[in-house]
Amino acid sequence: MTKLHLGCGPLALPGWVNLDNLPYPGVDQVVDVTAGLPFEDVSFVFAEHFIEHIAYPDAANLMRECRRILNDDGVLRLSTPNLDWVWMTHYRLPMNDEEAVQACFAMNRAFRGWGHQFLYNDRTLRATLLDAGFANVTRVEYGASEYDELRGLERHEKSPDYGSLSHILVIEASGRGTAKPDHFDQPRSDFLRDLGVK
Repeated sequence: MTKLHLGCGPLALPGWVNLDNLPYPGVDQVVDVTAGLPFEDVSFVFAEHFIEHIAYPDAANLMRECRRILNDDGVLRLSTPNLDWVWMTHYRLPMNDEEAVQACFAMNRAFRGWGHQFLYNDRTLRATLLDAGFANVTRVEYGASEYDELRGLERHEKSPDYGSLSHILVIEASGRGTAKPDHFDQPRSDFLRDLGVK
């Protein structure tokens, strides 16, 4: 059973093939995952706080590549910041001058800080995974899974949730499908056009 840990950085997981584009201690293979994954018949793929660090077109291609390399009952588990939480906790109207300046910098820090390239909300991440060829997309709790291999993997620090709105999206995608939401194509096309991507 092959289990891939993408963008592991210095937090390698025992029993997993730990991949990163830098040779941190514990990295099994130095790979630029945006250029493809040199694997076949994989059972599980896990990436924690990684996809937000690569440009959306590269992340969408990576999700397609994960679907390609996973066996029919394989599962992709992604953990990434929740854009809805960022919005609700960083920006509220109306604001006085001091609050508005602070909120502006906080929002930009969330988007661009730590090398972030693209933040997802639940619906956009689901639509991207469905478009990548997954049939089932399930939201799960931090550290929880119906699969033993995917339980207790997250290591990233937690932030307080905002009411029932989680600070993090943890999604498991599986199966092979062809459906994607109709409302997905136009906003994505506009975004990619503005990036100069065809």
